[in-house]
Amino acid sequence: MKRCTTIFFGLLLVAVVRVPAAAQSPVIVRDSLGVVALKSTCLLLGCNVTQQLDGSIGNVFLVTSPANIPREAFLQTLLGQIGIVDAEPDLPVRLTQSQPLTAPSGLWDTTPVSYYGTTVWNGYASQPAVQIINLQAAQSLGVTGNAVVAVIDTGVDPTHPVLQGVLLPGHDLTRNQDGASELADVNQSTMAVVNDAAPAQVNQSTMAVVNQQGSSTFSQSQYADFGHGTMVAGVIHLVAPSAQIMPIKAFRADGTGTLSDVLRAIYYATQNGAQILNMSFSFSSYSRELANATGYAARKGVVCVASVGNNGQNMMVYPAGLGSVIGVASTANDDTLSSFSNYGQPPVWLGAPGEGIITTYPYGTYAAGWGTSFSTPFVAGTIALLRGVDTSVNQTSAAQAVSNAVYVSPALGYGRLDIGQAIAAWCSTTHKC
Repeated sequence: MKRCTTIFFGLLLVAVVRVPAAAQSPVIVRDSLGVVALKSTCLLLGCNVTQQLDGSIGNVFLVTSPANIPREAFLQTLLGQIGIVDAEPDLPVRLTQSQPLTAPSGLWDTTPVSYYGTTVWNGYASQPAVQIINLQAAQSLGVTGNAVVAVIDTGVDPTHPVLQGVLLPGHDLTRNQDGASELADVNQSTMAVVNDAAPAQVNQSTMAVVNQQGSSTFSQSQYADFGHGTMVAGVIHLVAPSAQIMPIKAFRADGTGTLSDVLRAIYYATQNGAQILNMSFSFSSYSRELANATGYAARKGVVCVASVGNNGQNMMVYPAGLGSVIGVASTANDDTLSSFSNYGQPPVWLGAPGEGIITTYPYGTYAAGWGTSFSTPFVAGTIALLRGVDTSVNQTSAAQAVSNAVYVSPALGYGRLDIGQAIAAWCSTTHKC
């Protein structure tokens, strides 16, 4: 993947990292006959069924290949067995970043203001992106979002005062347990990152308001993407303050994850009440099972939104490039394409601000992020607003609504997100405004 390959985080360039086949390589398998049949097949071939990936459906599994057979040879043998529909490698994912940062002035604007039931920093509530995307158009109509938005990411800080009231418990796929707290990845039991804090660069895509202890801790490689999920959640909340956020932890604080956990996250969210999926990451390689998972979500009425990556290239990435997903690029505050953002349609459906976006950060503080990972939640939040007008919104209607944007160039698809135009288009369709 190269949390926005590039997953973002901040300015994420998430790259899919292929490693030599291990003694026993993980493989994603679809068996139309279910787990009993697959276990029988593995008994013959010497493989092991280790995990079910598609929740209640029971057709997609993670399998380890025999130690004495190369993975590609095993895949070919497996595809020749009765009931096996599909088999592909479970590729590891690592988030990479590259971006020189200058903290936006809003990170110093700590003036407390009331924002839909919580107290937030003025620099967060009044940042330039708010005006750029015309968020006031929704606020003037009293539209604040009516949806459950799943954030497939590194988890979210459940103690953050801005997010506490809208967070659902979520699930941690990296530990196979309920709850999706980012704080579980930090060794220290207590991190006083707010007192005497100032903006500091904590990784290649994030400026966070932390003290010296927090800065030195989170700049270490094991925390290369710590805070990303909390930051994404904060952008969604900024746009749609009444939306509920379902955190699903599929990535570790160091930015590593697997395709199989991404699939598990999509199925989990879809089967547990999510109406919108925010996927601030991208793969450079096509995956049949990723296409199947997002297609399944769309058929269930879930709207999928994904970042297009930060390679600065005209290139296809996934899931943004899939027909069942809205791909989001990054724009600068002057309505130009961000230099780091991928471009071209597909995978880009539209763009949204993605430079110096001020948002929530773990331990009750704030940060600014750069990358398509932060553009994506602006669109996910907008779709939550559309559901506040009419809950019938689906993948197709949501994509049509947000395509009513401020045109910039062919590189940015339909243009830069404009919430006023999107809601007006949705209102004219539903006649419910």
